[in-house]
Amino acid sequence: MNKFWNWVRNEETGETELLFNGPIAEETWFGDEVTPALFRDELAKISGNLTVWLNSPGGDCLAASQIYTMLRNHKGKVTVKIDGIAASAASVVAMAGDETLIAPTAMMMIHDPSTVAMGNRADMEKAIALLDEVKESIINAYETKSHLSRNKIAKMMSDETWLNAKKAKDMGFADGILFSDRGAFPQPDEPDEGEPEEEPEKKEDMLTAMIYSPAGTAESFMAKVSALMPKPDKGVPADQLKKRLALLKY
Repeated sequence: MNKFWNWVRNEETGETELLFNGPIAEETWFGDEVTPALFRDELAKISGNLTVWLNSPGGDCLAASQIYTMLRNHKGKVTVKIDGIAASAASVVAMAGDETLIAPTAMMMIHDPSTVAMGNRADMEKAIALLDEVKESIINAYETKSHLSRNKIAKMMSDETWLNAKKAKDMGFADGILFSDRGAFPQPDEPDEGEPEEEPEKKEDMLTAMIYSPAGTAESFMAKVSALMPKPDKGVPADQLKKRLALLKY
């Protein structure tokens, strides 16, 4: 069994901290009765508040789901601190924090789930249906944390969206940026009294336009290239062609 987590005690605060540094379960937890039980037993021994340091490119979505549930079920306050990257399945674990904080240099990435399948047409259709259901379950975690619309989150996942610290906070995937109390990251100005707040859907569109996704970048690039291409010749009307041909007769 490859244990991908570690428990440490913070000497300054006296609290226990959980470290995820690397892939979340390189081997699937599906059918694994030992690893999830071991993690659950170790977590049960922790009383009070818990800080989770997260730096992971992702891994098994089932393991991420179980860890998410166990952390959400913990009796004390759970604070997730992303100090490097929380990508793919690791971003689901990040959603488990009662408070999720991200380092100013850290990144978050969300995308559609993937799998490997083989067999006939019916087998492929079953795999697609399974992926659709897995995606919906992941959206549940993102929606609970960010309060964005499910359609918006689904589009971001399909586009494989990367978020820096500020975008992650602005879109609700993180509650704050680490070290912001030191003045490096001022909070946005509050709207003046009497000034109407921006509509949620309009705010979502603005934020989505500011994020990076490979698919969105490629689409934008192709649109610009198409605009620069010379327009095709519309051709010459038939009656004008007949007149031109008549001039060629001897």
